[in-house]
Amino acid sequence: MKARILVCLMTGLLRAFALLPYGLVARFGNGLGALLYRIPSTRRRVVHTNLKLCFPDLSDVERDQLARAHFCHVIRSYAERGTQWFGNARAIAKLVEVESAIDLSEAHAQPTIFVGFHFVGIEAGCMMYSTRHPVASLYTPMSNVLFDAMACRQRARFGTEMIPRSDSVRRALRVLRAGKPVMLAADMDFGLRDSVFVPFFGVPACTLTSVSRMAKAGNARVVPFVTEVLPDYRGYKLTIFDALSDFPSDDPTVDARRLTEFLETQVRRMPAQYYWVHKRFKHRPAGEAAVY
Repeated sequence: MKARILVCLMTGLLRAFALLPYGLVARFGNGLGALLYRIPSTRRRVVHTNLKLCFPDLSDVERDQLARAHFCHVIRSYAERGTQWFGNARAIAKLVEVESAIDLSEAHAQPTIFVGFHFVGIEAGCMMYSTRHPVASLYTPMSNVLFDAMACRQRARFGTEMIPRSDSVRRALRVLRAGKPVMLAADMDFGLRDSVFVPFFGVPACTLTSVSRMAKAGNARVVPFVTEVLPDYRGYKLTIFDALSDFPSDDPTVDARRLTEFLETQVRRMPAQYYWVHKRFKHRPAGEAAVY
């Protein structure tokens, strides 16, 4: 009962945010993030651990400034889910500009895997794409079943086919062969199964090989995309890049490293927007100590 009430309250709040001006909601999220950063928490420690591992040359002051900016982005992104989950297609189109190196109207002409990365704007970019083109999306179910059902329903409201990770490979391959692109992100630590350790800013990171394996099995091209938060509360920019050449290779480890190197380039452009609250180095190579 308590869980149901909490989900109802959160859903009501997000619906209310969808009715408010974007700039007001964004500023509210930004301010709340700055406030929450001042409170010691596990997630704040995770952020600082990640930044210390990935950017050892930063001073304590620089690291704190980056961590604070990141917290603001994360909390702001949660508030902005109101428009993303409950706004109409026109409202989303006003917030997200799109720049694509490929012809998106022809994405169904050949099997296509769109590979995203966990920047704070990923939700906005995926929702924008779904308002214009058919797509399937792989996702990780949330621990709260009721909230997960609501999130899936809202993410799918423009026709997106939602595929849980537990059933991802078989369904994704069927979707690809039927001519519908698949969207996924594989830059989080989901455990040792079907993963390899590759350097992420010089630190071994447990990285899924699913993109490489799925592309090979589905004879699909792999197209990276990134969504960034624009300055001055101007919304978002979804950038879709050219398909990766000679991908996949015959070595899933090489492919995982190549995607990680692409990600590093994007993180250096906007370090405060990457999802540092995630325990990216939760699993460690044999013999190496835990970092969290």
